[in-house]
Amino acid sequence: MRAGSPPVTKMLSFEEALSEVEARLTSAGAAPATEVVPLGQAWARVLAEDVTADRDYPPFNRSTRDGFAVRSEDVSQAGSVLILDGEIRAGEYFKAEIGPGHCAAIMTGAPLPTGTDAVVMIEHTRPQGDKIEIERPAAAFENVVRKGSEAQAGQRVLAKGRRLRAGEVGLLASVGKTHATVSIRPRIAIIPTGDEVVPIDRRPEWYQVRNSNSAMLAAVVTSAGGNPWEIGIGPDQKDALQNLIEKALEADMLLLSGGVSMGKYDFVEDVLADLGAEFYFRSVAIRPGKPLVFGRVQGKFFFGLPGNPVSTFVTCNLFARPAIGALMGSGFERPAFLRARLAKPVRHPAGLTIFTPARIESRDDDPVVSVVGWQGSGDLVGVAEANCFLVVHGGQPSPAAGNWVDVLPISS
Repeated sequence: MRAGSPPVTKMLSFEEALSEVEARLTSAGAAPATEVVPLGQAWARVLAEDVTADRDYPPFNRSTRDGFAVRSEDVSQAGSVLILDGEIRAGEYFKAEIGPGHCAAIMTGAPLPTGTDAVVMIEHTRPQGDKIEIERPAAAFENVVRKGSEAQAGQRVLAKGRRLRAGEVGLLASVGKTHATVSIRPRIAIIPTGDEVVPIDRRPEWYQVRNSNSAMLAAVVTSAGGNPWEIGIGPDQKDALQNLIEKALEADMLLLSGGVSMGKYDFVEDVLADLGAEFYFRSVAIRPGKPLVFGRVQGKFFFGLPGNPVSTFVTCNLFARPAIGALMGSGFERPAFLRARLAKPVRHPAGLTIFTPARIESRDDDPVVSVVGWQGSGDLVGVAEANCFLVVHGGQPSPAAGNWVDVLPISS
């Protein structure tokens, strides 16, 4: 260990590390600031108010089929013949009451006329002049969505803290919300480090790399609902790196990539320690991404992500993404693993949870996952080909072809 380095703590398992991040973020408890935005700008934001239904939904008994609105007692047996009184289209209503032995033609989405309580699909009828023969019995409220069955007036339909995706935005529109009160997007500072890293608009020397991590982290932060702040590249020099980190403390959370291993010029932890940081863990039993640092400095949470691009991408999605959600008031949204059959066997080292770039496709009605060709944690070409990560948890045996395995969809 270098002189002046923070003390080393034990390596945590994936679950232990995730639970540590969740516990720290949820116990912080600071309510995010809010703002009111037009509905068109509400997607991916976090709702900061409860939303209630302004009326019953649906506001009437609604037909779910094209057919005939009937009184169910008139069609309890096949062969009933009813007098046709008229037609109701969606967006209109029938002013008269339907009496015994009568019916009305009705279109999908139209309100049932007074006196009726069921709809017989047009496929189950036969016209007879101004009458209709019903060829199949219908029960009460068959092919009908009952008034208020989706929501009743005054009922809460969206709770504070809900992430607003397309369906939620549609629901806000349906209850007449032209604007929404949402949490302000947290500002996330991004600092890639290393003298080998150059701006993306510069032609690198053969021994240098372009700053892909900053752009990639900004994309993940944006998709998670945060506001990325790309401060600049941190050099392998303590004073200059400290100046950048001190500037970054104006943000709500810090993401640093690189400089968290035990190399001679890995200064991120030293600088954070000099600024009074508290370190919660410094390594996680995952691959890629083992040298992951998480802590808090001057009231701001930080992640010291490993510098290799794939390691940066994986650890940011696993740990920083749900942390951003917690800062926005949506709770700690843990990574959601799906299941798929493995196309070919894979091997993995014991004790580590492995995240391998892969593609999932549907074959013979089953999801099947295949590892893509990639050359390790610096290979963004392989990651760009993938649509998920194959996940093999620590303690599991190496899976064989055909086994059901966990996969983590790539969401950003």
